[in-house]
Amino acid sequence: MPKRRKVGNLLALAVLSALVQRPMHPYEMATALRSWGKDQDMDFKWGSFYTVIRNMDKHHLIEAVESVREGRRPERTVYRITDAGRAELVDWARELVSTPMPEHPRFRAGLSVLAALHPDEAIDLLRQRLALVDDAISQDRATLDAYLRDIPRLFLVESEYDLAMRTAEAAWLRALLAELTSGSYPGLDTWRAYHETGEVPAELTELAERTSTPD
Repeated sequence: MPKRRKVGNLLALAVLSALVQRPMHPYEMATALRSWGKDQDMDFKWGSFYTVIRNMDKHHLIEAVESVREGRRPERTVYRITDAGRAELVDWARELVSTPMPEHPRFRAGLSVLAALHPDEAIDLLRQRLALVDDAISQDRATLDAYLRDIPRLFLVESEYDLAMRTAEAAWLRALLAELTSGSYPGLDTWRAYHETGEVPAELTELAERTSTPD
C-alpha cells in the first residue's frame, strides 16, 4: 500500500525534483517542469499548482527564502527545499520505483469490453492501433537517440521505459492479430456468432449467471 503523504499530489513530487536543483519562484518551477516534460511523466493538473505550493509550504516540505520583483512584474516568492522535503523526495522515489501498484490504462478498459465489437471490426481497430504504436516507436527511438547525444542516460530512463512498453505492446498486438486473423483464437466462432445472430450463446449466458450470482 502506498504511504499516506502530507501532500499526495504527484505535482508535489515534481516540485521537489525541481527545487532540489536550486531555489526558484513558482513561475520558474512551472517553466522548468514543462521544459523537462514532467507533465508527461506524471498525471497532474496545472490548475492545482499554486494550491500544491501552499500546501507544501504549510507542511514544511519547502520554505520561502525571499521575495523578488523583476521590472513591473508582481513580486514573486522564492522557495527552497527543506530537509523534510529532501527526505520526502527520496522516500517517495523509493516507493514508486520499488512497489508495483494497479494502473488502469484506457487501452485495458477497451480490451475489457472488446466482445462488444464484431471480431472483424476489432481486427481493423487493432491494426489501426498497431500502426500508430509502430509510428510512436519510431519517433520515440529517434528522439531518444538525439537526446542521448547531449543528456546523460540517467535522466532519460523514463523515456527508455516508455519505448520498452510500446515495443512490448506492439509485439503483443501482432501476436493477438495473428490468432484472430488465422481463426485460432479460442472462442472466436462464438464471438462472431453472437454479433451475426444477435443471440447470446448459451455457454456465455451460463457463465454470466454463474459469475454474477452471490455465493
